[in-house]
Amino acid sequence: MARVSQEHLDARRRQILDGAARCFTRNGFHATSMQDVLREADLSAGAVYRYFRGKEELIGAIVTEVLDSLRDTFETAARQSPPPPPDELLAAVMSEVLGARPDGFPGLIIQVWTETLRNEELAAVLKGGFVKVREAWVKIVHVYQDAGSMDPGVPAEDVARVMIATAQGFAAQQALFGEVSVDVLRNGLRGLMSMDAQRAS
Repeated sequence: MARVSQEHLDARRRQILDGAARCFTRNGFHATSMQDVLREADLSAGAVYRYFRGKEELIGAIVTEVLDSLRDTFETAARQSPPPPPDELLAAVMSEVLGARPDGFPGLIIQVWTETLRNEELAAVLKGGFVKVREAWVKIVHVYQDAGSMDPGVPAEDVARVMIATAQGFAAQQALFGEVSVDVLRNGLRGLMSMDAQRAS
């Protein structure tokens, strides 16, 4: 029997996750069955269950993928000298995350948050991912502080938590009130960041 390449396995996994994300976004996590995912991905049960045992593993994999993507992007930014300012960085990351997912994806984010209240395994996945993203943001804040562009007296951990909260709030607004341009996020942060400059002038 011919060996299946890793590239093929990765593409098949991607096909399943994309199909599941579309189903969860469109119908909701609880209203989606594995049969729905099979139809959306256009794969047999055997092909899907080779990778994932059920919906919980699928949603966990989607969450992990998004959080890993965020962490990698922020860690890359931390290695730049200097990294983009917070308004540009956060707007670019949100645009990338939302643009690479199906329409309505922010609604799935809200569903995940709700599901963690009853699903301990998913809560652990989300918490672990959150810690990694926060650590990446702390590195960025330290770079800002070392460069003299941010007050070194402000705890980096506090800034990291607020930046993550800003992204979460933007996603929540998208889910609850409809699509909002990422320019709104960028401009709002830029306005807040300009306050000290206005005082000085």
